[in-house]
Amino acid sequence: DSVTSLQLAAKMAALQTAASLRLAAKSQVPKLQAKPAQRVGGARSAMKVAAGTDYGLGLEMKTVVQKTIKSGRADVPLELEKATEPPLNTYKNKSPYVGTIKSVERIVGPEATGETCHIIIDHDGNMPFWEGQSYGVIPPGTKVNSKGKEVPHGVRLYSIAATRYGDNFDGQTTTLCVRRATYWDPEMGAEDPAKKGICSNFLCDAKPGDKVNMTGPTGTVMLLPEDPATCHIMVATGTGIAPFRSYIRRFFVENIPNYDFKGLAWLFMGVANSDAKLYDDEFSEILKRFPDQFRVDYALSREQKNTKGGKMYIQDKIEEYKDQVFDLLDNGAHMYFCGLKGMMPGIQDMLAGVCSSKGIEYEEWIEGLKKNGQWHVEVY
Repeated sequence: DSVTSLQLAAKMAALQTAASLRLAAKSQVPKLQAKPAQRVGGARSAMKVAAGTDYGLGLEMKTVVQKTIKSGRADVPLELEKATEPPLNTYKNKSPYVGTIKSVERIVGPEATGETCHIIIDHDGNMPFWEGQSYGVIPPGTKVNSKGKEVPHGVRLYSIAATRYGDNFDGQTTTLCVRRATYWDPEMGAEDPAKKGICSNFLCDAKPGDKVNMTGPTGTVMLLPEDPATCHIMVATGTGIAPFRSYIRRFFVENIPNYDFKGLAWLFMGVANSDAKLYDDEFSEILKRFPDQFRVDYALSREQKNTKGGKMYIQDKIEEYKDQVFDLLDNGAHMYFCGLKGMMPGIQDMLAGVCSSKGIEYEEWIEGLKKNGQWHVEVY
């Protein structure tokens, strides 16, 4: 990528307000070249069953872009913009909301390392939320607790993968991006059903019309800043893409006059291989429409090599653009992380190394970002 650190920072001067980016006057304003994202898989006419499992991967491979992105920006019920504070804990464990499954679609190809589903749930407008929040799901059934007592299953939290308007743009639904949690037993040579994730399997196996007990919404760490000229650097692994899909759709897909996005949205996405990319069909379409404001860089650990010849992990991809990333953060960008908590040590070590090379005290630098509200982490 030929975009230099100075050039990228200068482009942000054209995209953001002078108040949010005070760049040097000598900067030039080049065109930001966004790498085209590759389309996930494609239509699959037959099911490929994963060996040792009872479910299929890539059954009639679905793409969501035709159903969830309109030819122009989608009109939405703007009354959902009127709230001045995010809704929090509207429904709790003892009195959950009962939503209805509208659809469950696999959104990975057959060579993906596992199965991930795009799940739309109808809440009839009764569970409003903001982008960056989470819902709780209480799976049916009971368990025996440590005291030997039979109790209901606990709440599992899922980051919401839709904007407040939902995939249908009417404010009546929400979307979850769920990976089926399984455990491969090497002695059995198959997955052990006794150790599978109860809630994720319940959701991935759900059928339209099924009921689901929901709590929330919860969370304020991942909420977007009010300034629509802000630059956003988003770092996701796997289903950690969920809140960033909601951001990106708010930025580029919906017609929201009071939130006319003027900044840059830069997504770093880490998955195992091309078949495991999530929502890449949507992102490819948005890249075509907004090449100056949207960028996607993938870290495909089983297909790409880093500069040292090892597997390409998410921290390696970010490091390739360390100068641009640091310049943007120095000029007010917000950085977000979502995914498995195991992603953070590698990222933190990489950032500490970059700070050392630049003569920056790492802990002081991080604390400054946190103090300014520029650092957002939600890992699980």
